[in-house]
Amino acid sequence: MIKVPGFRAAGVACGIKDDAHDLALLVSDVPATAAGVFTRSTVVGAPVEWSRRVARRGRARAVVVNSGCSNVAVGECGYRDAKAMAELAAAKLGVKTEEVFVASTGVIGEPLPMANVRRGIGAATARLETTGWEEAARAIMTTDTFPKCASTRIRLGGRNVTVAGIAKGSGMIEPDMATMLAFLATDAAVSAPILRRVLKRAADASFNRVTVDGEASTSDTTLLLASGVAGNPLIQNARSPGLRKFEAAVREVSVALARDLARDGEGATKLITVRVSGARNSAEAERAARRIANSVLVKTAIFGRDPNWGRILQTVGAGRVRLKLDRTEVSLGGVSVFRNGAPTGRAARRRAARRLEASEVEVSICLGVGRGEAEVWSCDLTYDYVRINAEYTS
Repeated sequence: MIKVPGFRAAGVACGIKDDAHDLALLVSDVPATAAGVFTRSTVVGAPVEWSRRVARRGRARAVVVNSGCSNVAVGECGYRDAKAMAELAAAKLGVKTEEVFVASTGVIGEPLPMANVRRGIGAATARLETTGWEEAARAIMTTDTFPKCASTRIRLGGRNVTVAGIAKGSGMIEPDMATMLAFLATDAAVSAPILRRVLKRAADASFNRVTVDGEASTSDTTLLLASGVAGNPLIQNARSPGLRKFEAAVREVSVALARDLARDGEGATKLITVRVSGARNSAEAERAARRIANSVLVKTAIFGRDPNWGRILQTVGAGRVRLKLDRTEVSLGGVSVFRNGAPTGRAARRRAARRLEASEVEVSICLGVGRGEAEVWSCDLTYDYVRINAEYTS
């Protein structure tokens, strides 16, 4: 069970998605420092526009989120409704409108049913609890099959500190500076500039290394709020004691959530970890890893438990990533299937095929030209992914 001192949360059903939970509210009992990273798509939702402005202030008290409707590409009413969500939450909580983040996820091109949202904000306010995080996690789900929650505890300056978060995301995922939606909170005392740096670095090491289908969302938002109620000495600059420990905790929670996003990719049956080593540099390693993780041929082969190492080499080569074939090695599930310019034999393929039956699969390739490394998380491509997206509107 997630509990973050100084924070309360709630999730309710307000009719946007029939009877399912579809509105979440996260509240800091005291003014909190805040940071956010957002989609870099040129098509963004009105909630992203609003929340970017809140993030620039570096202070916040609440986050209000709905699922079932993304409030994207609906004209002038989009920003008006996003602002109204902040105003409604602020009025119920007795805080300033500019202290309230807004996020929305779901169908593109449909206006928000504001009567439902208004009822939902009222209901969520009444249900706020220190233990309400899992309900909130359920309320932000769209095609997700399970709520995504993670937390950790550390000691800073002799005080216990909690870092926790929730996330959602199952399809339309290859984030650029964010994830689909992720909301993190801590009771640590941290200045806004340091919080921004910590969140950006954590996102780069976690959410930005997830790809389900190579598509960035219009609504990607990741937020981190720090209440300071733990009473640790303020982490205010790069020399502050405790910064490394705090940053490691934020990264730990972010990685756990990111892996769950990949594990729960639409229709997925396997979490795939792609590891690239021996690249010319880290940028080329990441390019190779993303080529593999996004390859329809690779993803379907892994779904079919086919140890087809040729598809891995093909997509790396098509990406014009430098390698030395006579020094390249490809492994599936820890079994080397291609090494030093040649396949390792049928027995190795059979062992690899058995390893591909697992729910977690590792694909690794050493390119043999340098020291660049990268890791990306993805999932297999199944019949259900096609069905889900064939039936989904926008």
